[in-house]
Amino acid sequence: MRAVVRDAYGSPDVLTVREISVPAAGEGEVLVRVHAAGIDRGAIHILTGRPYLMRLAGYGVRRPKEAGLGSELSGVVEAVGPGVTGLSPGDEVFGVGRSTFAQYAVADAAALARKPARASHVEAGAVPTSGTTALQAVRDHGRVQAGQSVLVIGASGGVGSFAVQIARALGGSVTGVASTAKLDFVRSLGAEHVIDYTAGDLTTHGVRYDLVLDIAGNRPLKTLRSLLAPQGTLVFVGGEGGDEITGGLGRQVRPTLISRFSSQTFATFWVARPNTADLETLAQLVENGQVRSAVHRTGALSDVADALRALEHGRVSGKIVVTP
Repeated sequence: MRAVVRDAYGSPDVLTVREISVPAAGEGEVLVRVHAAGIDRGAIHILTGRPYLMRLAGYGVRRPKEAGLGSELSGVVEAVGPGVTGLSPGDEVFGVGRSTFAQYAVADAAALARKPARASHVEAGAVPTSGTTALQAVRDHGRVQAGQSVLVIGASGGVGSFAVQIARALGGSVTGVASTAKLDFVRSLGAEHVIDYTAGDLTTHGVRYDLVLDIAGNRPLKTLRSLLAPQGTLVFVGGEGGDEITGGLGRQVRPTLISRFSSQTFATFWVARPNTADLETLAQLVENGQVRSAVHRTGALSDVADALRALEHGRVSGKIVVTP
């Protein structure tokens, strides 16, 4: 099969497309013929090996343990490993796998769900990692309630585009923060209000929110707290910002300590936990028309390097999806 691989950490320049062996499904695993694979920001961290702390978390210290890249997928079950029930060859599924920028990929059965019938493979392939992250950030860590005001900083990105829609689906009144060129896109997702961060300080609007999702990762805690209602919740989403050693994890330590002595709640959310139940929730939201995938463009395996460069430099609204 053809797959995107690399032999070392580095920029997108280290990526190549090669012919490699089709992986085998082990205990509790499923082999999927990949029809579409979304590109999420986590792929950049795994590609570069930064922040360096993640190398100690199992990705390989000097060089990557796995040559492949990519986590999101939508496709058709090719084979199931021992112990897998509920899925059979020919089933259409979406979810999180390993090295998904390839024609075939292996995934834990517990990180897959049946593809929503309303969505194409391209649309479904954009959902798993970004959608699950947004769902867990808004519902589980933010605990948004109907009628609450929600501020999404980084609303035009992969996670942000889903967070806006999920917060709306749960009854929140959403304000999205993005650059000038992306404001109409954020409005199209259902945001009732938008703020252009290039036009000035976010705090000048004088509005305080029940829930603030900081996905962009580059604003001081003092600024974020001034945007938060006295009893509000601030959720740091992902590992953006910070230094090259600890990344966004470093900037999340201080808020965790302060929250013990504050009426405001600060929640740290480093990595989403993919699971079938949450994927089924996302599938239902898609089927109900409450959530859609905002696909910026599609590309082939040979386009992955350019797509990662575009994502890294903020030139993407929503998601780019690879169609192997």
